[in-house]
Amino acid sequence: MPVALLALAIAAFGIGTTEFVMMGLLPEVATDMNVSISAAGGYISLYALGVVVGAPLLTIAGMRVRRKTMLLSMMGLFIVGNLLSAIAPTHLSLLAARFVAGLPHGTFFGIGAVVAASLVSRDKRGRAISMMFVGLTVANIVGVPVGTLLGQAIDWRWTFGLVALIGAVALAAVSVLVPRQAKPTEVSLRGELSAFRRPQVWLAFAVVVFGFAATFSFYSYIKPLLIQVSGYTPLAATVLLALFGTGMTLGTVIGGRLADRSPMRTLYTFLTALAIVLTMFTFTAHNTVLVAVNVFLVGVTGFAAIPSIQARILDQAREAPSLGSASIQSTFNIANSLGAYLGGLVIAAGFGLISPSWVGAVLALVGLGFAVLSGRLDRRRDGGRGRTPGTDSGDPASGSAEGSPESVGAAPAR
Repeated sequence: MPVALLALAIAAFGIGTTEFVMMGLLPEVATDMNVSISAAGGYISLYALGVVVGAPLLTIAGMRVRRKTMLLSMMGLFIVGNLLSAIAPTHLSLLAARFVAGLPHGTFFGIGAVVAASLVSRDKRGRAISMMFVGLTVANIVGVPVGTLLGQAIDWRWTFGLVALIGAVALAAVSVLVPRQAKPTEVSLRGELSAFRRPQVWLAFAVVVFGFAATFSFYSYIKPLLIQVSGYTPLAATVLLALFGTGMTLGTVIGGRLADRSPMRTLYTFLTALAIVLTMFTFTAHNTVLVAVNVFLVGVTGFAAIPSIQARILDQAREAPSLGSASIQSTFNIANSLGAYLGGLVIAAGFGLISPSWVGAVLALVGLGFAVLSGRLDRRRDGGRGRTPGTDSGDPASGSAEGSPESVGAAPAR
C-alpha cells in the first residue's frame, strides 16, 4: 500500500481524537467554564454542526481545486480550530472554536477517500480507504484516553493543544507523502447534486441520522454516568473509554465482513442489537463489571453497521464521489449532534444519567424502521425484473451487490 495512506491515517487520528475527546473531558470542561453538564454537551453538538455545515459547502467550494491542496487547506483549518479551543476564555468562545474545528472534518474525509482510491488499482480501493479510517478507529483506543488523562492530570486546554500539534504533523505528512493530484476536470455542481434526487439516498441518510444518534446520545454522557452512577473513579472511567474504542474497532471489522455478504441484513441485525444493548443499561449501570461489558457491547453494535451504510450511500450516490463521501461524514455528525442534544435534554429534564440510553434505544428502532422501508423499496423495485443470484436488494433473505468489496467504503477516483 502507498505510504501516502499513512499521512491520511495520521490526519484521521487527529480528527477522531478532537471529535471524541470532549466526551471524556466533559466534566472538567463544564467545571472550568462554570456550566452544567447538559450545557457542556453543546461543545459536542457545535463540533458536529460544524461538520454538517462544512462538509457540503467546503467540498462544493473546492470542486475545481487540486485535491492535495484541499487536503492541506482542511488540515490548516483544523489546526486553527483546535488552537482556538485551547485558548477559548469563555463558554461562547469555546462553542465557536469547536464549530470551527468541525468545519474541515467531512471535506477532509470525503476528498481523502477519493485520493486514497486513486492511489491504488481498482480492486484495492476499499482496502486503501479503510486504511485511512484506521486512524479514526485508533483515535478512540489511544488518542481519546490519552487526551482525557492529559486533561485530567494537567488541564483540558493542553489536550487541544496536543491535537493541534498532531494536525501540524499530519499537515507536513500530507505535504510530503501525498503525490500531486491532477486538477479536477468536467466537474459541475449540477452533476454532483444529481445523485441526491433518489429517495433511497435520503432513506440511507435517515438511517444514519436516527440509527447512529442512538450511540451518540449515550456516548456523549458516558463519563458522568460511569462516575456518578456506576461508581468508577475518573481515571477508571477514562480507561473504559479505551474499552469502548476496542469494541468500536471490533464492530467495524465484523461489520465490514458481514457487509460484503449482505449489507441490509447487517443493518437490520445490528440496529436491533443496539436497541437491546442500550436498554440493558437500566439493569447494568449500577454494577461496575456489567456496565463495563455493556459499554463494550455498545461500541460493537453501534459501529458494526457503519460499513454497510457507507456502502449503501456510496452506491446510491455514485455519480458524486467527493460530495457523496463528504455527505456521509456530514450525516453521521447530524446524528452526533442530535444524540448529544436529546441526551442532554432528558438529563436536564431530571430523568437522570441513565435516561440517554433509553433515548438511544428509541432512536435505534427509528433508524431500523427507515432501513426496513429502504429494503422494501428495493424489493419492490426488483420484484418484476428478477435478481442476480447471490445479491441482496434489501430483502433480509437475500445477499447484495451493494456489499461487494469494491463498493464498501470505496469512492471512485475521477
